[in-house]
Amino acid sequence: MGLLGIVLGLGFLIWMSFRGWSVLVLTPLAALIVALSSGEPMLAHWTQTFMGAAGVFVAQFFPLFLAGAVFGKLMDDSGSVTEITRFMTEKLGIERAILAVVLAGALVTYGGVSLFVAFFVIVPMAQGLFRKADIPYRLMPAAIGLGTFTFTMSAMPGTPAVQNAIPMPFFGTTPFAAPGLGLIASVVMFAFGMWWLLRAAAKARLAGEGYGRVDAADQTEKVAEIADSAMTRERAATSDAFDPHEIHTGCHSAQTPSIFIAVLPLLVVILVNFLMSMVILPRMDTSFLESSQWGGISLSSVSGVWSVIVALLSAIVVLIIGNHQRLGNLRESVAAGANASSLPILSVASLVGFGAVVAAMPVFSLITDWVLSIQGGPLVSLAISTNILSALTGSASGGMTIALDALGASYLQLATEIGMDPALLHRVAVIGAGTLDSLPHNGAIVTLLTLCGSTHSKSYFDIVMSCIVGAIIALVVVIILGTMFGSF
Repeated sequence: MGLLGIVLGLGFLIWMSFRGWSVLVLTPLAALIVALSSGEPMLAHWTQTFMGAAGVFVAQFFPLFLAGAVFGKLMDDSGSVTEITRFMTEKLGIERAILAVVLAGALVTYGGVSLFVAFFVIVPMAQGLFRKADIPYRLMPAAIGLGTFTFTMSAMPGTPAVQNAIPMPFFGTTPFAAPGLGLIASVVMFAFGMWWLLRAAAKARLAGEGYGRVDAADQTEKVAEIADSAMTRERAATSDAFDPHEIHTGCHSAQTPSIFIAVLPLLVVILVNFLMSMVILPRMDTSFLESSQWGGISLSSVSGVWSVIVALLSAIVVLIIGNHQRLGNLRESVAAGANASSLPILSVASLVGFGAVVAAMPVFSLITDWVLSIQGGPLVSLAISTNILSALTGSASGGMTIALDALGASYLQLATEIGMDPALLHRVAVIGAGTLDSLPHNGAIVTLLTLCGSTHSKSYFDIVMSCIVGAIIALVVVIILGTMFGSF
C-alpha cells in the first residue's frame, strides 16, 4: 500500500500541476496522500519532514536564487542583454541566423542571466532574424532552447546556474567539477543540436517552406500578457530562478550600453567564480566552520555556493557602476529582481519537501535498493534516478534535489569505496537532470512555445532532438569516459 501511495501522490502532483494548479498547494497535498497511504502521521510529516527539508533547501540556495534574479533583472533593465543579442546578430549576419540565436542564448545564460530574462529578450530578436532569413518559425523554440537550457545549464564548467550548484553540498564539489568532461559534453550537445537544426532548415528550404507566419502587430503587449499569465508563472516557477511576472516591472533603459560594458559583468561572473573556487577559498583558513556555532561543517560543503554568490555579487557591483546612468530607478529594478526570486525558490523547495516525505516512507528502502542495484555502477544508477525524477517533476533542480536528498549519501559512499572522484558524480547528476526535464509539461518549454507563437505539435519534435537527444548522447559519452578514465 505504501508504494501505491507514492505512485498516487506523484500522479496527483503531475496531473494537477499540468492543469495549472500551484505547486505550493499541490506538494503538501501530495505529501499527505503519500503519508496517509503508508499509515504514517500526516501532520507530523507536513510540519516536520516536509517543511524541514524545504527549509534546508531555502537556507542553502536562497542566496543564489536572490543574487541570480537581481543580476538578471539589472542586465535586462540596463539594456545589456539587448545589446549582446544585437551584437551577435550584427556580427554573424542573417545567413547564420540559427547560430546567432544559439550563441546569444549561450553567452548570456553562461554569464549568469536567468533563463526567462533571456527568453523575453532573445525571442523578438530571433523572430526578426528568422523572418529575414526565411527560416520556419517552428524551429525558433529549439534554437533558443539549445542555447539557453542545455550545455550552459548542465555541462559548461563553472556555470552559475542553480542546477550546477545543487550537487555541491552533497558531494563537496565546486562549480568546475569535472571540467574536461563538462567541455566534451558541451561540444556534443552543441554540435548535435546545430546539426539537427541546420539539417531541418535545409530540408524546409528544399520543400519551399519559409518563415510561415505573420507576427502580432504589438509584440510588446503580447509578451507582457504572457509574462503576467498565472499559468505561465506557475509552470515557470519550477524551471528557473526567475518569476516571469517581474520581467516588465522595474525601469527599462531606452538606451543600450557598449558591447564591452554589456559583456563585462558576464566575464566578471566567470572569472570571480573561477578565482573563488580554485584560488581564494582553498587558501583561506576556514577551520572556524568546524565549531558548533557554524554547524560543524567543512569548507567543501559550502565553498561552491560561496563561490557563485561572490561571483554574482561582484558582477552586480560592476554592472551598476558601468550602467548607473541607464539604470533610471535602481531601487525599483533591484526590488523587482528580489521579488522574482521568491516564487521559484518556494516552488522548488516545496518539491524538495515532497521528496523528503516520500523518502521517509518505510517502503522507500525497497526503491533505494532497486535504484542502487541497477547494472552499470553508480554513474548509470545516478543518471537514471535524476532523469526519472526530473521528468516526473518537470524540474531539473527539483528532481535532482529529491534524488540527492534521498540517495546522495549512498552514491558518495559507493564512490568512496571504489575510488571514484565525487566531481564525476556531480557532473553526471547535473547533465542527467537536464535531459528529460524538458518534457512537454516543463514550464520553460510551455513558456518558450507561447512566446514564439508556436505549439507543441509544430515545434516540440525539434526541441526533443536538439535539446533532449543531444543531452542524452552527451550524458552517455560522459558516463563512458568517466568509467574508463575517471574525472578530468
